Amino acid sequence: MRDGIEDVHSLGLNAMEVQMVRVNVIDRFPDEEEVGLTPLEVESDLIMEINRVKGKKEVRLTKPTEKIKEDDTLITLASGLAQNFLELQELGEMGKEMDVQLSMHTPYYMDLSSNSELTERCIDNIRWAGTMTDQMDGTMVVTHLGLYGEGSKKQAKKNITDNIAAVMEWWEDNKLRPKLGLEMSGRQEVFGSLEEVLELCDEVKGTVPVINFAHVHARESGGLREPQDFGALLDKVKDYVNGHFYTHFSGVEHEGGNEKRITPIKKGDLKFEPLAEFLAEENPNITVISSSPLLEHDAMYMKVIYERVLTKRVAKEIKGKKSDKKGAKDGDEEDEEEEVEIETPDLEEFQSITTRERPERKPAPRPKAEKPEKKPTPKPPAKKKK
Repeated sequence: MRDGIEDVHSLGLNAMEVQMVRVNVIDRFPDEEEVGLTPLEVESDLIMEINRVKGKKEVRLTKPTEKIKEDDTLITLASGLAQNFLELQELGEMGKEMDVQLSMHTPYYMDLSSNSELTERCIDNIRWAGTMTDQMDGTMVVTHLGLYGEGSKKQAKKNITDNIAAVMEWWEDNKLRPKLGLEMSGRQEVFGSLEEVLELCDEVKGTVPVINFAHVHARESGGLREPQDFGALLDKVKDYVNGHFYTHFSGVEHEGGNEKRITPIKKGDLKFEPLAEFLAEENPNITVISSSPLLEHDAMYMKVIYERVLTKRVAKEIKGKKSDKKGAKDGDEEDEEEEVEIETPDLEEFQSITTRERPERKPAPRPKAEKPEKKPTPKPPAKKKK
């Protein structure tokens, strides 16, 4: 994660979604030197829970400020993300210093509808992601919701709603600050259409919708093509996000309202240019996470496209203002000079981009006409000396 934050900063990007992909849980008894400490203070492991027997009942203590006792069982997480809570806190400070907003995605396969043993593990993963994200001062935990399963869609929705509500009740009890984001799905058999996610956010306080443009595009059989299509989608969720949209973007192959696979942005029929045009026009507060197989490449590709669209828009506005000045009647020359000075910083803001693109816009140099070669005038033969 440390290298990842540095790389994101070096690329000129300012958001990173941490992937909680493999979750290896180990339970053990505490060492002598760990008794009396809190999970926040233990350096050897990332302790997510303490199991303790009270009377004849076993309870799960999930607050990292709870002191460890000799007879406890410690639930530790070997995720590869960080060694302990101290490291998570350091990574959070590093993100702030480098202006990189941190968030976390739970494991991609989730089952919140079957109420099986797998569902319990999925709920644990969401809770643990919330604890880790809170410790590194992240803003969002993103999760899928899972398949409808063998039962009815109505029953699946009820089970998912009840489980998310239980998670959010625990969330509030532990005073976690990140939002829980519910990601839209790209297949018909997976819970998570736009309408289903918004209804769930209506029923469970503290949850927000996460727009995955590729999933929505696939599920709606290619419905995102023009800037106004993206604008209409964002308008539907704006009342749920408290002024900040959190989204994913990638290419996608789809058929019959179902996503077949995620692809690089240049493949498939979902283009970033229309979204960039809408963002340049409306300037919403939005985070766009690259979920492409070409992760960093397509993150930079989106950045370049957006800056290019924004540059053209600013240049067009300045050109229009200059045209208005030329057509106006005689005015105060000093006032005109002041107006030009106000516009200049906008051009300087995008100077690096226009400079980088200038070689592509230059027409090829015309070949110069070849001049006929001048033949040297023959010199007279040298006189022989006797």
